[in-house]
Amino acid sequence: MTELRVLRVAHHAVVSAWRQRERELRALGVDVGLVSSRRWNEGGRELELELEGDDFVVGARTIGRHPSVFLYDPRPIWRALSAGVDLIDIHEEPNALATAEILLLRRLRGSRAPYLLYSAQNLKKRYPVPFRWFERGALSGAAGAYVCNTEAADILREKGLAGDARYLPLGVDTSRFTPAERRAPTGRPTVGYVGRLERHKGVDVLLRAIAARPELRLRVVGDGPQRAELEALRDELALGARVEFVGFAAGDALVGHYRDFDVLAVPSLPWPGWREQFCRVAVEAMACGVPVVGSRSGAIPDVVGGAGVLVEPGDVSAWTTALDEALEPRRWAQLRAAALERAPLFTWKSVAREQRRFYEEVRPMSAARERPEVLIVAYGDAAPLAECLDALGAELSVTIVDNSSLPATKALAVEYDARYVDAGANLGFAGGVNLGLSDLAARGLRGRDVLLLNPDARIDDAGVRTLEARLASAPDIAAVGATQEEPGSAVPVRVWWPFPTPFGAWVEAVGLGAVRRSRDFAIGSILLLRSEALHALGGLDERFFLYAEETDWQFRARRSGWRIEVAEVRASHEGAGTGGDPRVREAHFYGSAERYLRKHYGAAGWQSYRLANVLGAGARAIALRGDAGRAAARRARIFARGPVRAEREATA
Repeated sequence: MTELRVLRVAHHAVVSAWRQRERELRALGVDVGLVSSRRWNEGGRELELELEGDDFVVGARTIGRHPSVFLYDPRPIWRALSAGVDLIDIHEEPNALATAEILLLRRLRGSRAPYLLYSAQNLKKRYPVPFRWFERGALSGAAGAYVCNTEAADILREKGLAGDARYLPLGVDTSRFTPAERRAPTGRPTVGYVGRLERHKGVDVLLRAIAARPELRLRVVGDGPQRAELEALRDELALGARVEFVGFAAGDALVGHYRDFDVLAVPSLPWPGWREQFCRVAVEAMACGVPVVGSRSGAIPDVVGGAGVLVEPGDVSAWTTALDEALEPRRWAQLRAAALERAPLFTWKSVAREQRRFYEEVRPMSAARERPEVLIVAYGDAAPLAECLDALGAELSVTIVDNSSLPATKALAVEYDARYVDAGANLGFAGGVNLGLSDLAARGLRGRDVLLLNPDARIDDAGVRTLEARLASAPDIAAVGATQEEPGSAVPVRVWWPFPTPFGAWVEAVGLGAVRRSRDFAIGSILLLRSEALHALGGLDERFFLYAEETDWQFRARRSGWRIEVAEVRASHEGAGTGGDPRVREAHFYGSAERYLRKHYGAAGWQSYRLANVLGAGARAIALRGDAGRAAARRARIFARGPVRAEREATA
């Protein structure tokens, strides 16, 4: 890998131990610069940034204390962007105000560096405005995101993440968190707790379980708003010296506590708006050879695996039984061995290796531009595909993704020396394109521009070269479309269209659609995509089975600061020329419209767009006669019923 310059922004890096990811990345040859908060509350304690020899770290003042509602002093980030970076790694939640700030600075600086996001949020939340907008904008332009639990990945995809969602656990420094020589617990075993003292952490449940076992001691490491309440509960339960609250600990002091524990307890409770998102303390304990007893909640079971005992959250009796099990000498020895075996899966070295691999996959390519790969998604009759390949000529490399798995299509690929990829099912246009892009990446062709070409479109090599020249004319052009005509005539095909919007739907509803001539996006029948834009934005959104997928991609490109162009060439396109039931195509068209509006304008925007279509189409159904009137009436019925619902019924 050639040198890769990465800017990481992470408020939690105020804690030295949590900068080990960056240290390991730098050891792997990645030039990482890190912007951290200068001061932050971690574990109930205000911490000041101490560099401890980490000269790659710059501290920034912050305004605000909530992880989603704070801002950085923009100057360190601006200076880092001005120095030039290949990739921006934003270790803040997509909905965070700080994330919106960083992306605004990126745009103002004119940076084209792709960016990655981070999320630990394992509950699907609908944030209030403007945080909902921040999240939507960040996800739509991201080259990808990494998450510390699998639920977060699913949520990001559902909310519109453009790129890949990669599971990367948090790590532990196994050079620091190491086991002490221990024997099975006897006498008065020590149960440990490490973390914030807040209601959702369930420490009160743990105190009651300890009260039921007079032979057990409990050491509580951490601080937080519930500390006084928990100390009062200790006194109420007459636990006395058996329970000690030692406050916040870090570094060697924290390691010392872990080594003193016979068992670590993680009694987290499912709480409105919160689930345990990773459980770093369980990993640290396992690395120290300490068995874990944890609630069956959030990410705890995934992290603990077989190296601990899982308990139904909030059940005091079950917690008492689980502590008994974990402290039984033979069982304790088994759990300790399992913990030491499992802990290496979470080392910072292994996390850094996976993160570098992710960086390599999304980094922009700096090599000289090669000719594009032509990507054709075929479906149905192979005859139009043959005509398309004839017109294209033999100069370009072609990949054909066959959504219908036809022997005739495979035979054509062999005849024209094209790469044939059998989709195995009808994946839709977006799914077919993404399968083709994955195939290119697997063949080491990730750095090539990609020409999306419909089988019913016709363009020759000279026309493609014109598209290439336009794409190469400026580095901020994400895609270039082509002027087109109806086959066998000089009638032009409309290639420029305005983005669908709620306001635009009302303009069309009152009969002023002709004034909506803005050049927002180009139709996707012939569309050359820049490789850097593909890396920054990801592939097509597969929720759009047919129609609107290229609209959505270009909308995300525009939002991220890219431009769209159309070049003057001699080309043709026969709309819906590959056939199929027109009613089904219509159902997909309107269903995709609903998905697009919901994705980019939310439920309220969609309902406004829907009402405009019902009223506008209804009025035309009354005013027009013949096929036009019947089509308008059918459109009004579809929007009244709900296009996605109508689509499901039409394709059932």
